Amino acid sequence: MAETALWLLDTAARELLLFAAVGLLIGGIDDIAVDLIWLGHSLWRRWTRPVRVDALTLAPPRSPGRIAVLIGAWDESAVIGAMLRHALATFDHGDYRIYVGAYPNDPATIAAVRLVAQADPRVRLVIGPHAGPTTKADCLNQIWRALQADEVAEGIAYKAIVLHDAEDVVHSAELRVFDVLSERFDLVQLPVLPLVDRRSRWISGHYCDEFAEAHGKQLVVREAIGAGMPSAGVGCALSRLAIQRIADAAGGDPFDAESLTEDYEIGLRLADFGMRGIFVRLPAAGGRSLVAVRAYFPATLRTAVRQKTRWMIGIALSGWERLGWRGGFAESWMRLRDRRAVLAAIVLASAYGALALGAIAAGARFVVFGQGPTPLPPSLDLLLWINLAMMLWRIAMRMAMVRSAYGWGEALRSVPRMVIGNIVAMMAARRALFQYAGLRAQRPVAWDKTGHVFPATVPAE
Repeated sequence: MAETALWLLDTAARELLLFAAVGLLIGGIDDIAVDLIWLGHSLWRRWTRPVRVDALTLAPPRSPGRIAVLIGAWDESAVIGAMLRHALATFDHGDYRIYVGAYPNDPATIAAVRLVAQADPRVRLVIGPHAGPTTKADCLNQIWRALQADEVAEGIAYKAIVLHDAEDVVHSAELRVFDVLSERFDLVQLPVLPLVDRRSRWISGHYCDEFAEAHGKQLVVREAIGAGMPSAGVGCALSRLAIQRIADAAGGDPFDAESLTEDYEIGLRLADFGMRGIFVRLPAAGGRSLVAVRAYFPATLRTAVRQKTRWMIGIALSGWERLGWRGGFAESWMRLRDRRAVLAAIVLASAYGALALGAIAAGARFVVFGQGPTPLPPSLDLLLWINLAMMLWRIAMRMAMVRSAYGWGEALRSVPRMVIGNIVAMMAARRALFQYAGLRAQRPVAWDKTGHVFPATVPAE
């Protein structure tokens, strides 16, 4: 009886390990392909563009124009006032207006925005007709209608539409960059660099690692191979022509009110129309820090899981249904990478499960029979060694990207934080699958946001 039970444990552990090893191999090859393209592209740019342009040496716009900054706000009274005051004091651009969308049943946020707007007319409060929360996309559509009305009333068309969140720390040069590049591109995306939260080195810190790779390498590769450029929803500008085309195609509103990731979708919809997006890693004056958006990300396990659940539903699950597989090989490959998050979490859970079952089986075999663990088949053993080599490569690449963005201290922390990221991903994937099944029957969709924090002392650029 004991021998049968041990055989079942060994078999279950081995089958689970085989599934995880094959999944990790496929994912590892996929990641290495991206790494090699990024390395080749980076070397090519270094050889062909030896003169480094920064924000100060960027050529001025041919036709300077007015910029609109759109911020959707639900229950943001804790941060929106500080964010607006910082933006107004920081933006180095002569002609812009900040539109903040709020809800009639959110008096605290309305009061915080009005306090700033009374002191500076560049802030425009837009209160939608519906009680909140709806979706961020619905809130942005209310702002869009107010913006159009202002254009008619004032006789001035906006040149570009910039998206930001209520907790963002903006960069002084970003509107000048958008003013220049929106003349040539339909979407301009700046890097997002999460702020290091010293109170949450491990939960909040893992966002630093993931964005260092995503916005230091993966978006660079997307642009290099000609795939669509997804918007991050913050630090991005849409040309006035581009957003109007999206709005006309959708019947008037550019943002899909049924979407939980309207920012990601609008970038890919532009690509479907054949419009061009660019990801811009532009140094600030003198080649110092990047022109980028900075913000604190969730600091607790619960809030991190909630946020990543929303991302998985909107991109990996709903995105498959809503956006399909348009485009050529490069576009389909990148969309597949975007949508693999849930499957990757299942593979990770299988790997951890195989380790646990294997350890239990080995311990039981030693206690009952005094024997060592059952040896693995040679083919599976080889597969595990290959995966180990790819994991070491993955760790080296992660450390290199994090070191470039945050220094050696965070680079070293990024290694144990990979386990934290895996745990968050597995928990979010489970939650996403259950919530997605419910959301398919739920109308209207609600804005499932997390609480935000604005830094008491804004870090120097």
